[in-house]
Amino acid sequence: MYKKLVLFTLAFVTLLGLAACGEAEEKTDLSVFFVPSRDNATLVQGISYLPEVLKAELAELGYDFETVSVYVGTSYEAVGQALDAGTADVGFIPGGTYAVYADGENMDVALTATRAGLNNDSDNPKDWNDNKPTTGDSTKQVTYYRSIAVAGTSAKGRELAAKVNGGESLTWEDLQDVKVGVQSVTSSAGRVYPSLLFNTLFGKTLNDLPQANVIQVSGYGGAAAALASGQVDIAFGYADFRRDYADEWISSDEGGYGRTESIWDETDVVFVTEGVYNDTITVSKKTVDDDLQAAIEQAFINLVSDETPLPKPVAGVFEMVKDIFSVYSHQGYTRADDSDYDGARAANDLING
Repeated sequence: MYKKLVLFTLAFVTLLGLAACGEAEEKTDLSVFFVPSRDNATLVQGISYLPEVLKAELAELGYDFETVSVYVGTSYEAVGQALDAGTADVGFIPGGTYAVYADGENMDVALTATRAGLNNDSDNPKDWNDNKPTTGDSTKQVTYYRSIAVAGTSAKGRELAAKVNGGESLTWEDLQDVKVGVQSVTSSAGRVYPSLLFNTLFGKTLNDLPQANVIQVSGYGGAAAALASGQVDIAFGYADFRRDYADEWISSDEGGYGRTESIWDETDVVFVTEGVYNDTITVSKKTVDDDLQAAIEQAFINLVSDETPLPKPVAGVFEMVKDIFSVYSHQGYTRADDSDYDGARAANDLING
């Protein structure tokens, strides 16, 4: 009887231990990381609304988190590394970053963003300059965008723009004394696809330019500011980044660039890349199982079209839940597959080895 009691007690303790382990592994906090592609103030302001609405949406889908936390990474690479390590559960990252850090097991692309198409979609930069300004077409949702090189206000920038608008193509020799604004090494629009374009046109990449002239700027607001000040002659960015900084361009307030003419009058497109597969919402498979991933996917699909008014809205900027995602120009999400980013992998392999 004593032996049976001991065995029963041990079994009961073991079961309690297993139950305790199970409870310890239950996630209570969800962390969502964002890459710093927009100016920090706008990005932080937009994503500050997300914890409350995402927490509520996931609760409706059966996942009642105590907290949802949002963070802006110090770089694209920092967010990729956090997903790889499992210190980030969810990351908003471009395809180039996903291609570099995903190894088939450590993370998975959950969703691809869709965005409004543009009135310009030519691979000829002169067409963009003949058809300014660039405007959106919300009736046409697309899963790709182009990267463009914009020539700014410097004398060299104006010289390059004049050549393109005269119907000529720029040569590799034209670029040898040009200051080029770029983004992080895994940025699709700001580094990877521009290098791929140069490889196609010239058999070269950005790495083959004089490195003192290749200037990494902080986000696309930084790119626009550098074009306005003449710090760089050209800068690469997503196709409609000028729209996002048109107001700052002519603003003399703090954070403005202090120009007197519009961004459309003072800038021109000089290079256009092929289509870049849209940004991702990626999950870390070290912390997010398949069921939770499915709930996260559905939550973001629901939220990106949600017209519920936000608490403490910002008129004309962040008024409804769906406006949160305007920080990256996302207007919808579609479920994605890892193979969608094989092209980004090939581009990264070519550029970064």
